[in-house]
Amino acid sequence: MNDHGIKRLMSRREALALAGKAAIGGAAALGAPSILRAQTTETVKIGLVFAKQGVWTAQGQHLATGAEMALAQAGNMVLGRKAEIVWYDEPSPQSAQQNLQKLVDSDRVIAVIGGTNSGTSLAMSSVANRNKVPYIAPNAAARNLTGADCNPYTFRVLTTTPVASAALAPALLDIGKRWYFMSADYAYGQDVYASMKAMLDQAGGTEIGYDKTPLGTIDFSAFILKIRQASPDVVVLGLPGGDLSNFLKQYKEMGMKGRIPVACPVIGDSDLWDLSPDDATGYYGKPWHFSTPDNPEADKAFTREYMAKHDGKPPADKVWLGWFSMRALLAGIDAAKSLKGADIVGGLEEARISDGTVPAYFRSWDHQMLRRCMVFKVKDQITDKWDWLDLVAQEPKDPRGLDRLFGTPEQIGCKMGPR
Repeated sequence: MNDHGIKRLMSRREALALAGKAAIGGAAALGAPSILRAQTTETVKIGLVFAKQGVWTAQGQHLATGAEMALAQAGNMVLGRKAEIVWYDEPSPQSAQQNLQKLVDSDRVIAVIGGTNSGTSLAMSSVANRNKVPYIAPNAAARNLTGADCNPYTFRVLTTTPVASAALAPALLDIGKRWYFMSADYAYGQDVYASMKAMLDQAGGTEIGYDKTPLGTIDFSAFILKIRQASPDVVVLGLPGGDLSNFLKQYKEMGMKGRIPVACPVIGDSDLWDLSPDDATGYYGKPWHFSTPDNPEADKAFTREYMAKHDGKPPADKVWLGWFSMRALLAGIDAAKSLKGADIVGGLEEARISDGTVPAYFRSWDHQMLRRCMVFKVKDQITDKWDWLDLVAQEPKDPRGLDRLFGTPEQIGCKMGPR
């Protein structure tokens, strides 16, 4: 074959090769929209990590129920795609971390809502940050979560212990300035003591006693005897869930109800409803109450829907916290118009949710939700099966003081890193 024939053959081969590449490229181009369509029809997964066992079981169920209700009210849809919840347990901080990692690695969730207590919430926060997955803690009160341990991917809905303490303290100081403290020996209990002690010191009061109790204490009789002997004006408690219920039952049994008032800056309805009305007593900070007159219409509709499904029983505040947290997440996703973690973070910082007198929102520099703080007192005479509380104070009185109530950057100590 001469040089001219070789050139003709090579040209023909090149042409065939180019045609083959074009055909492959065309097939890929035609196939790409199909792949994209398949991706956009995949179910969006949202993770929950709440207790299914132990002292926080009831609260975990309430929080999960509220989150499920909020997603159902949105038609189980996120940005036009079907959405579902994947719920794992949190029997310990370490297990909570492992289960959040599992949600990220195996279930490919776009975000996580979780933590029935401060210990598990703090543990999960670092995992969320490492994986760049938005994490909303609905029920953690320890200040560090949005303070010294803050990070760009962690958001908190519940009012912090210091803020709840600042709202509760004036009502207790009106009773007297000699306080006895008792708290569970873990993050939340320690934070209650530190926060309420600061309020007492600021008012020139006196600490009469302070006891730390093991988490999960069943018998409080020895501690109650010490309180009786000390005879303070007020007993300030930092006890979670079942611990608080056990204490109040024994407080009544030992003849202390009505003699020395008890108080706790952050509690849940189930803590009281686990008691008989005769055992219930005290002053409490609580994030929400189903019968508060100025609840927004969405909250009232949520209450009616829940009661219709639960034989007239109203939603506990923990149900509301789960519902409100999921609503906040959905609002953030809607604002972001994206399912990417960093975008959702930006959307959560922008979102505003109706919350009575002023909108609730996550503050951009620490991701603490800013909303009104309420203080309740157990009614002297309980006549309703579920409504045991009277609203006695609400802070701030002027909505313009909301940011100031929740603290300055210098007071909070959050140094937010990059997304």
